[in-house]
Amino acid sequence: MTPQRLLFDGWIAGIGTTGGVRLVVGHWPVSPFGPVTDVMVEHPDGRRVLFAPTGELGRFVADTYSFEEVHVVPVAVTRAGPAWTVTAGPLTLRFGTGGRGGLGLLLRAVPGPLARCPLWVRLIDRPARLLRGVRTYGSAGNGRREWYAARDLHRIVTAGGELDGVDLGGPARIDPPVRFGFGSTPRTPALVRVTTTVEVPGAAGVSASKATRRCRFPTTRA
Repeated sequence: MTPQRLLFDGWIAGIGTTGGVRLVVGHWPVSPFGPVTDVMVEHPDGRRVLFAPTGELGRFVADTYSFEEVHVVPVAVTRAGPAWTVTAGPLTLRFGTGGRGGLGLLLRAVPGPLARCPLWVRLIDRPARLLRGVRTYGSAGNGRREWYAARDLHRIVTAGGELDGVDLGGPARIDPPVRFGFGSTPRTPALVRVTTTVEVPGAAGVSASKATRRCRFPTTRA
């Protein structure tokens, strides 16, 4: 069967904590599974856990990334300006964003149709590696490929919460990088506006309407 490219559009938050837990939150208002949020957790001992709101999403993410445990739990996100709250089973995570900085301004300057194009994403993969652990393109599990098209970036300046009744502590660098897939988040806690494309070999059962369209490069008018 012909591979399909599936589109996830939303935000990724990468946060380290002084308690040693590192978290990656994927908040996807647009996805093949509807509006969804998943949370990846790496414990100080290296144990990797996924929290997903449905078994269908949990299986898809677990087939793309690597975990020791997958838990299907209620997941909710609330946002009030720069303040975010994420709940996922035994996890409550609160974080607040700050300004964009130079990199965020550069990402915002790239026209949306170009920024989402897989060819462009592959082109900027090498310079992106200057940020330790960051990749924009690579091979995922089960023969899948992924493109991460970053379109904006804000610093995360506050963070806290609880996991399994234990305080997470304050925000800290994501160091060492998380080990869920071929790449990590920026080492400094950040919220990234991103369009993620996942190419799935023979994506049976996934509506073609959920797949990406061809790249459309911006044009100029006289």
